[in-house]
Amino acid sequence: MNQTPREILDTLLGHLGFLTEIEESERDGHLILQIRTGDSRPLIGPRGETLESLQFLVNRLLLAQQKEAPRIIVDVEFHRAMREDAFLARIRHLAEAVRDNGKTVETEPLNSYERRLIHDAYREDSEIETQSQQIEAKLKRIVIRKRG
Repeated sequence: MNQTPREILDTLLGHLGFLTEIEESERDGHLILQIRTGDSRPLIGPRGETLESLQFLVNRLLLAQQKEAPRIIVDVEFHRAMREDAFLARIRHLAEAVRDNGKTVETEPLNSYERRLIHDAYREDSEIETQSQQIEAKLKRIVIRKRG
């Protein structure tokens, strides 16, 4: 019997000994599972690594059940949402500098999720283009420059 994403996450957290509430919502076509708990730090982990691993596990278990399962986003007490907002604000600042002075800038090394956020944010921009480095590495920089 296939479990829902919420049931999978609830089972994982239960086996790990966490008492939580899980709320479902949707943003940009993705199901978001928001974990509410008394102490979010152990679920977030250093630099968000535990949260990333938890999301990875949920998505792998879903793919094992159904080959075309949609990607699920797991968040704890809106940590990921707040972090994304701050991250995109920094990137908007860089892009505005490029827009103003025309000089190309390069980001710090980013993971694939962060790179996708940037590319999606500037995909339809008529003045700014983004390009990931063409290297074999988990963390890659993005070049932000004027189009043309």
